[in-house]
Amino acid sequence: MAIDREPVDAAIGLVRSRFPGQDWAGAAALRLDDGSVLTSTAPEAPNNAVRLCHETGAICEAFKRGRRVVASVCVTAADGDRGHWVLAPCGVCQERLFAYGPDVEVGVPEPQDPHRWRTMRLRDVQPHWFARVFPDDVWPYAPDSP
Repeated sequence: MAIDREPVDAAIGLVRSRFPGQDWAGAAALRLDDGSVLTSTAPEAPNNAVRLCHETGAICEAFKRGRRVVASVCVTAADGDRGHWVLAPCGVCQERLFAYGPDVEVGVPEPQDPHRWRTMRLRDVQPHWFARVFPDDVWPYAPDSP
């Protein structure tokens, strides 16, 4: 299993160190195919339309390193003393992660208690993903090298 406590704790650690005492601050952690974990967070922007997801920086770093992403988890510091919640990736991040194949694992919250989470593969989070109609596509996506 690519998502265990290590990436969750890494994302929580980034939230605590970068945004001490702030409510609703978030971060993400990605596990790569070599076992390493990257973390990132997103800057605030005055125009909501140009904001980035917390996963974006780590996805770019994985690409820069030429590594495959095998798992992703995003956390937010819940309001007040409620701890941290795991968030499922948004639709845009699901598309970014699908570039690494439908078996990328993602953390999703348990519906009854967002403090609890489980792991799902992208193919199960998004059972009707549009590219499933193209069965001959090669996964993970491998763009042509220069």
